[in-house]
Amino acid sequence: MRHTISVLVENKFGVLSRIAGLFSGRGFNVESLNVAPTMDPFLSQMTIVTSGDDKILEQITKQLNRLINVIKVMDYSEEKDYLQRELVLIKVSAKAEHRAEALRITDIFRAKVVDSSQTHYTIEVTGSSEKVNAIIDMLKPLGIKGIVRTGPVAMVRER
Repeated sequence: MRHTISVLVENKFGVLSRIAGLFSGRGFNVESLNVAPTMDPFLSQMTIVTSGDDKILEQITKQLNRLINVIKVMDYSEEKDYLQRELVLIKVSAKAEHRAEALRITDIFRAKVVDSSQTHYTIEVTGSSEKVNAIIDMLKPLGIKGIVRTGPVAMVRER
């Protein structure tokens, strides 16, 4: 099972290294990792996507909580109501015969062209991982030249 974990940490040197070391040292896979400062410059928010059963997740959570610079750990899988989004940039071939189709797909997915040339479009898409995967599948026949993905970030909805 796939899990999205939020970790609030002190914004200090070596914290990311210790958390990555925890995962690698215990053989846990990190599917994606995002780190960014919060409104408080002394804190950073990490979003980690990993996979495993409930026992593995419980072990990950306990180990993360033991780290000295970790303030709060939350498994979004336990939350019923949260938002999860991902950002992707897709560079797609823009041959004359495919230009209209690329723009039509971009419009359907409410994406936007952020760069263009005679030979390519770079398309920005924000949304669920399912939406990102769907637009990638639609653009593949046109000739994808490159993809850069952030991985998901998540936040609990206010009730």
